[in-house]
Amino acid sequence: MTLLTGGLIFRSIIACFLPPGFDEAYYFLYTQHLDWSYFDHPLAVALSAGIGIWLTQAVTPLTLRLGSLTLFTGSLWLLYATGRQLFGRRVGFLSCAIASLTPLFFLSFGVLAAPDSALIFFWSGALYLCSLEFFAQRSQTGSTNYQPSPRLIWISLAIGLACLGKYHGFVLGLSLVGFCLTQHQYRSALTSKWLWMGALLFVVTIFPIFYWNAQHDWISFRFQLGDRFDEYGASSSRYSIGALLGAIAAQGGYLFPSLALPLWWIVVKTSFIQAKKSFQKSCAKTSEISASDRLKTAKIHFLLWSGLPVATGFTLVGGATHTFPAWPAPGLWSLSILLAYTAASWPQRQVHLWLSATGWSVGVVLMFALTHITLGTLQTPSDYAILGGVVTAQSDPSTQLIDVVQLRRRLGESPEFRDAIAASDFIITPEYWLSGYIAMAIPQSIAKATTLPVSSFTLDPRGHAFWFTPEDWVSKDALIVSLAKPAQSERLAEIWPYFESVTPLAEVETVRGGEISKTFYLYQAMNLIKPYPYPY
Repeated sequence: MTLLTGGLIFRSIIACFLPPGFDEAYYFLYTQHLDWSYFDHPLAVALSAGIGIWLTQAVTPLTLRLGSLTLFTGSLWLLYATGRQLFGRRVGFLSCAIASLTPLFFLSFGVLAAPDSALIFFWSGALYLCSLEFFAQRSQTGSTNYQPSPRLIWISLAIGLACLGKYHGFVLGLSLVGFCLTQHQYRSALTSKWLWMGALLFVVTIFPIFYWNAQHDWISFRFQLGDRFDEYGASSSRYSIGALLGAIAAQGGYLFPSLALPLWWIVVKTSFIQAKKSFQKSCAKTSEISASDRLKTAKIHFLLWSGLPVATGFTLVGGATHTFPAWPAPGLWSLSILLAYTAASWPQRQVHLWLSATGWSVGVVLMFALTHITLGTLQTPSDYAILGGVVTAQSDPSTQLIDVVQLRRRLGESPEFRDAIAASDFIITPEYWLSGYIAMAIPQSIAKATTLPVSSFTLDPRGHAFWFTPEDWVSKDALIVSLAKPAQSERLAEIWPYFESVTPLAEVETVRGGEISKTFYLYQAMNLIKPYPYPY
């Protein structure tokens, strides 16, 4: 409980002060347009991102992330319970400790408002239910036989709910089928009436995904399985070992080296050992292998099957196209129990030193990064610069994150913004993610502003193409918000011909450390003369 509470407090501090990321701002728009599913993700992220905002009626980075903070605490407990069920209380505790200290896990799953939060919660629930279904009965009775139970129905439900978080859930379901196929004592699960009842419940659970896609030309599947990779040039480039090594290095950094190196070493080592044992087993008589050894081997195979396909698959994809560190993370989450299982056999003092040093290092690095992102401690010049700073605000990529609370205050203080809102029928930006930031920053004190549609005119509109119909806005006026002037942005210049006239209004600035970090350009666009053609 102390570990869970301490982790929640630490993550809440980050969630409170870290400005929203591009994707988080975009997911905020999900909460404003509830639907069965969405262009790039299923519906769970709309619910997890929206719950804090709906309960508090406040739009801040913390309220946007309350769902993720809560779900990850539950995910950690489920991981602990799974490790405890498989290998004992010490392994359960170490599994929870390792996951709590891994930046890739607690940032992707437990701080940021992302589809991964719901995915990993139900993923962890499925793992725990599987540990009970496949191993609790045999551990308690010492029996070598497995009898399928109604728990298979709930496993199917958990996998279906994981799919509503992110499409990785489908891979988990297939991986568990692979585990049962390759472990003869569990093949009876695949023909059990309970599994077929669970399969029916699984189909009902994922119905929203297919219902929405059937109405929109299966756009989500086309985007995730093809268009996304074309966007990064995967279809026109050869497989690159250099790109793969870069993806592995980035993953190691997000995992943190002191956790990434032993994790992958143990996973690779365990995979080879299990392959060797499987070969020896095929040559040995069944009676020569004890029941306890067979059970332990089955548990290790279960973890490898639940983690390796996602972890290695999405890591290897890094050599073909741009990937994100969070893509292989669910598989690594499952495999972290293997690291805990191995670490449980190490001297307790060594484990304590390893985890303590890692925890302090992670905490110091992240707090230092957070102070720079919010105050500009490495920025030059800055009111809070350390030793004069080393990077200008204009060249610092961390300034890409927009302080929506400060922007809301600046917009509310701008008479040009207030007048433009009164004369506008909708708000648009030239970037799909910028629309999310603007929507989050709209002052609640301006009643009309909170009711105006906020959209994006761009070749990559994502969900905007399904939330709005530009034909409805013909002959109406808009407020355009951009981070660049027309001469600096081709996308912004392409928007101008769709309106009868466009007039510059004002520039609204946000600051960090006393220096300008972002400049927002406001334009009044009069009379949309033709609808913007969304590509989907």
